[in-house]
Amino acid sequence: MNKRGKSDSPIVPEKLPNKGCGAPQPAEGVEGRGLAKGNSVRQTRSRTQSRKDLQHELGRIRQAARKDNKLRFTALWHHVYNEERLRKAYFSLKRKAAPGVDGETWQHYGQNLEGNLLDLSKRLRRGAYRAKPVKRTYIPKEDGRQRPIGVTTLEDKIVQRAVTEVLGAIYEPDFKGFSYGFRPGRSAHDALDALAVGIRWKKVNWVLDADIRGFFDAIDHEWVVKFVEHRIADRRVVRHIRKWLKAGVMEEGKQLPTDEGTPQGGSISPLLANIYLHYVLDLWVDQWRRKRAEGDVIIVRYADDVVFGFQYHWEAEQFLADLHERLRKFNLELHEDKTRLIEFGRFAAENRKRRGEGKPESFNFLGFRHICGRDRNGRFVVLRHTIRERLRAKLRVIRQELKQRLHMPIPVIARWLRSVLQGHYNYYGVPRNGRALNVVRYYVGRLWFKCLHRRSQRTRINWERLSRFIKRWLPYPKIRHPYPEQRLRVFTQGRSPVR
Repeated sequence: MNKRGKSDSPIVPEKLPNKGCGAPQPAEGVEGRGLAKGNSVRQTRSRTQSRKDLQHELGRIRQAARKDNKLRFTALWHHVYNEERLRKAYFSLKRKAAPGVDGETWQHYGQNLEGNLLDLSKRLRRGAYRAKPVKRTYIPKEDGRQRPIGVTTLEDKIVQRAVTEVLGAIYEPDFKGFSYGFRPGRSAHDALDALAVGIRWKKVNWVLDADIRGFFDAIDHEWVVKFVEHRIADRRVVRHIRKWLKAGVMEEGKQLPTDEGTPQGGSISPLLANIYLHYVLDLWVDQWRRKRAEGDVIIVRYADDVVFGFQYHWEAEQFLADLHERLRKFNLELHEDKTRLIEFGRFAAENRKRRGEGKPESFNFLGFRHICGRDRNGRFVVLRHTIRERLRAKLRVIRQELKQRLHMPIPVIARWLRSVLQGHYNYYGVPRNGRALNVVRYYVGRLWFKCLHRRSQRTRINWERLSRFIKRWLPYPKIRHPYPEQRLRVFTQGRSPVR
């Protein structure tokens, strides 16, 4: 040891990547080897892996992926079947989620967690793991149709969550800044604020609200595998992705094959969807904007919900025609009824008034209706109000739940209503949406009054008494989110999410 407390022994360098010298595409670098017993250099890794070690491994993968965007990773599967990573994936799952076709629940699996994880790790290591079919259920949509949801088995969720964590470290540096859906550190409100700021401060006069018809059900399996293989050369990872895609679905006791699509509800489905749209849409749009566009063009994508902004109308029409052709090559198409090109922006109201066409149209995105408006100083802003259909659907659900809780104690019902309202405020509490929040609180109070009024024919509650309950239990609306410019100003101090 020298005077500064450092070792005088030489540091053993890390092993160079395979095929790193002279090869057009070097393979993934491997970890450096430790010294033999008795050497004075300290080991860089502990004997048992901790969560800090797992993050260190992902950091090395992320750094290699960011350094070379054409690097293909050949050895990833040992990161997946690591017991600590599987344990972390298990505890990240929802405790009360519906069980899959095998009926296994989170609580039952956790009674012998260490033994189950050890057995799962061994099966993954020797290739004995088998993907199980997905149980298909349906939930009602706002327009009256049914949305198919896939419920995977618990072990499939664990393994998919571990694979998603590893692959996410590779693909996150590749994804574009205007992609926000299902990505760590990004939320729907980040996408909403980026859209509002882009429309306000860029030269946007036309907005294309695009909707991909049945995106999750139309994903082509072969294209997904080809896109994954651009970065992943580990055959075991690719093979298991194929297993999940081809596992089939169970519906009414019958197993049906799946030739296309990925079930909504699976842990790996959002990542596969982002990878699919990254190569199909994001890279193409970014190239179109840089090489073909003459005016300003903005893009904000959250999963399969995409909004484009254009300066010129003719350019927007040309892009829409090119977009139809681009999606058709990959088994996708735009929903004709939900895809609209509207005049929207700073000068939309003046231009339409000059032509005698009335107010600018509005469009919906991530639960909010976007409207051309003005602030108190007369400057243009994008107003974001709760979509009325969403509000009505929420009140219908609350009314049905109150019927089920009709004879529960008043404090129990009150605590449930308070949690419902707080959850609603947390998402819809954006600036200039206070009126819609007050409407929700008012109608929830009315529904509670009707519920309590039916509890007994002898002692009917009056509105004066219920008003005291409402004042005590139902929280007042509160704006939870800052103005879009304030949020983006904080984010852009470091690495901007809108690059």
